[in-house]
Order: sequence, then structure tokens, then C-alpha cells
Amino acid sequence: MARSIVEISGHIIDSLILPKVLDIITNLGAEFEILEIKIGQRRADRSYARVQIDAPTPLLLDRVLAKLKEHGAIPTSDAQLSAQLEPAPADGVFPDRFYATTNLLTWISIDGRWVEVERCEMDCGIRFDGEALRAECMPIHRVRKGDLVVVGHHGLKIQPVERQIPRAGFEFMSSAVSTEQPKGFLIQEIADAMKIVRSQAGRILIVAGPGLVHTGGARHLVRLIEAGYVQVIFAGNGLAVHDIENALYGTSLGVYLDKNIRASEGHEHHLWAINAIRRAGSIKDAVESGLIQSGIFYSCIKRGVDFVLAGSIRDDGPLPDVITDTLRAQELMREKARGVSLALMMATTLHAIATGNLLPATVKTVCVDINPAVVTKLTDRGTFQAMGLVTDVEPFLRELCQRLDLGPPAA
Repeated sequence: MARSIVEISGHIIDSLILPKVLDIITNLGAEFEILEIKIGQRRADRSYARVQIDAPTPLLLDRVLAKLKEHGAIPTSDAQLSAQLEPAPADGVFPDRFYATTNLLTWISIDGRWVEVERCEMDCGIRFDGEALRAECMPIHRVRKGDLVVVGHHGLKIQPVERQIPRAGFEFMSSAVSTEQPKGFLIQEIADAMKIVRSQAGRILIVAGPGLVHTGGARHLVRLIEAGYVQVIFAGNGLAVHDIENALYGTSLGVYLDKNIRASEGHEHHLWAINAIRRAGSIKDAVESGLIQSGIFYSCIKRGVDFVLAGSIRDDGPLPDVITDTLRAQELMREKARGVSLALMMATTLHAIATGNLLPATVKTVCVDINPAVVTKLTDRGTFQAMGLVTDVEPFLRELCQRLDLGPPAA
């Protein structure tokens, strides 16, 4: 029988962290005994528990401890252990058994001192610079031969997401997905969060798919941009093409948005739109020349809003602004995501998941889609801080603008 004792502290009762820890232990086939527990008497008080874990084999015990660390449970033995470091054997290759990061705040122990890991991001490794005494998340393709990388799970501390005390009105702790949620209440929470972020000069990220334009939501996103509620946009070729097609021809995929009827030869409009921008040189050039005079990306150029368009194998064209090198697009998204306080993901699956992988758990994240599976996929892949809202994106954006007290959309 293998045994270990873990300590867990914080708002472990009202944030349901302790029940999750005990559930993980039993589900993985181990047993627990609560050796000590101190429960805070007031909401602001922190609680503490010391839990003994018994597992049939050391291998299973290691597996349990690795999962528990994601919830802030730290083996008492780790207090005396430094993180294990091994050099990368080659460029773009981590050492065996490297520690795969979460998006939670993380520290590593080095000679009895806890060093915070910078730029927390899931599915990376941790590189340690001994001279600067710095630790940072590092995607696998950026590691260089000889870099010291954390391996194993000893000497690590993770801070789980806890409920804010006192509870903030816009606290996004629930990732439950339901078509029966009170949407008005949730949209008001989102609007309140956006107001607070901007009052503190925080940055808001929009991640959107082409369905936003096709459903008539573009004019509401323009209102958000014009009101200063958008600092950066992540999207693919599709959103930009639909938006520019609408600006040039009044259609999206050949359908007039104001009449909901198909234009004659309308199937050619999106290709004509791509060709027009390629002839102009870029979206910015098309705006500055007067070719484009409305739409999402017109407002982005005029308002100085950053955008990253990441390409895919299915893209038509693509537009000259689209980054077709996926690693370069990922690096630029990673750079632009730094300092973001709130991410609003709408009508996109792949871009939502890709962006979620880059965001620390401290970023308030909202996923809006008519398909509940999109939010489920996002949370299943580790972005558990995401709040899901199941609705069509156009009425969501329309009501969000109303809750933000914005004026009517432009005619």
C-alpha cells in the first residue's frame, strides 16, 4: 500500500474544491481519510484540510497526486522537495516525463523558494532560467536544446480558481450549459463585467466565426467596437470575408441580410470580395482607399483595434491579411492575448478552443453559441472557467448592446 498526505487550503468548501478532491481519490481507485479539517466560520474565512491517501500501488498514488494538484492539493512531502529539472535533448523536444501545464496559476519550488511560473497556459512545459531565477510556460516548438525543463510532479504548487469573497456580481464560476438558463440575467452579468474591465483600462478579446455576420450580428459587434468595448479580435478567413462581402455587396454567402433573399449570382460575391481585397493589397489598404466604408474590419481599422486572422486548409483565397503559417498565427495570438481580462467567444468552435488553450484561468471567458456542444467541448478541453450561453449570436449581441446602454445600430 502506497501512502501520502496532502494539504489543501483556501475557500475549499464554498468553491467545492474539497468535494472534488475526495471524488477524484475514490474515482481513481484510492482511499482517503481526513486527518484534520478547519472550516472558516465566515464567508471571508479560509478553510484547511489534511487528507491521507492510500493507494494499492505507487504508480496509482502518483496518478492521484498529479490530478489533485490541479485543485491545489499539495503533498506535505513536497515542502522539502525542489522541482526536478532536466535539459531539453534537442530543439523543439522536451525531456521525457515533462510536466504538462494547466492554465492555473503555478509555482515551482527551487531550493526551498517558490518561483511563480510566468504566462500560465495549458498544454505547455515549464522552462527554468537559473541565472534570472525565472520560470515560464513554454510551448514545445519554442524550447531549445539544453533549456532546463520541469519533469514529474514534485515541487509544484497550483492555485485553483476559487469563488471571489465577497462574491462579485459578474463572477464566472459556473460552466454549466443549459438552454433554460435566465439569459437576461447572464447577459447583464456580462455587460457589467465589460463595463468594469474597461473602467480599469482592461482589454476585451472577441473571438468570432462567420456565422456572426450571416445571422445579422455584425452591426452589433460594430457598435461594441465603436464604443470602445473591443481591443482585439481573433477570427479566421471566413469572418473577414463575410464582413467584407456584406460591406461591398450587402450579402453574406450571396444572401441579402436585410431582405433574407438570395442575390442573382450571389454565390460569386464572397470570391469577388476576396479578389477585391487582394487587389487592394490588404484590408487596411481597402479601407484607406475608400473601397470599404462599413463593417467590422472597417471599424477595426478606424478605431485601431488589433485583429489576428488565422488560416485553415478550407479557406478560399485567402485574404492577404490571413496568416497561413499556423505556428506563426498561434504565436501572434499568444502575444495579443496577454493582458486580456475578458474573452467573448461567439459562433465559433475551433477558434474558441484554440484561444481557450492560450488563456490563463484568471481570464473571464464567455462562450456563446446556438449549439451547446461548442461550450461543452471548450470546457472539456480545459477552459473550465468558461461560462456558456446557448443562444443565437445576433439576439445575444443585440441585448448586450442594450445592457451596455449603446445607441441604436447604424442604418
